[in-house]
Amino acid sequence: MTEIVNKVKQSKLETVDLEKLAAGIDVHELDIKDFLFQGLILKEKEYREKLEQHDWSHYEGEHLAIFCSTDAILPKWAFMLIVQYAYPHAEDVLFGNSEDVLHELLTRKLSDVDWKQYQDKFVLLKGCSKMDISSDVYMEATKKLLPHVKKLMYGEACSNVPIYRQKRS
Repeated sequence: MTEIVNKVKQSKLETVDLEKLAAGIDVHELDIKDFLFQGLILKEKEYREKLEQHDWSHYEGEHLAIFCSTDAILPKWAFMLIVQYAYPHAEDVLFGNSEDVLHELLTRKLSDVDWKQYQDKFVLLKGCSKMDISSDVYMEATKKLLPHVKKLMYGEACSNVPIYRQKRS
């Protein structure tokens, strides 16, 4: 019997896994409609009372996504009041649903990566993951990688799509 050789491991291919970048990001949604009269009308006194009575400790260490699922017309200060209550507990308080907030947080994390580590390398931007990472996050990662990589591919090592190859000088 011959030994099985993992050619992918032996290759000079570097893998960037955006799902790993998202690891540890907990996003909890808070729908403002739950604080409104009949889910649609903001009555200031009642709104403030409901915010005050709400148990904000549920969001300890999480990223809080604030949105309204109804067609209520809300003043900007309605969102600002939520920040006042949630900020001491939550990791961060952001506008939008959990998908919007995850996108924002991943984009921020992309800015923190040292992309120079991929200088003149063959890079695979991993495609298959359990988490649904939006196309625009992949686009942002591509923009960060292009100035550095020799070759950029998308997908898996066994089946990938070439995206970019540095022109030879």
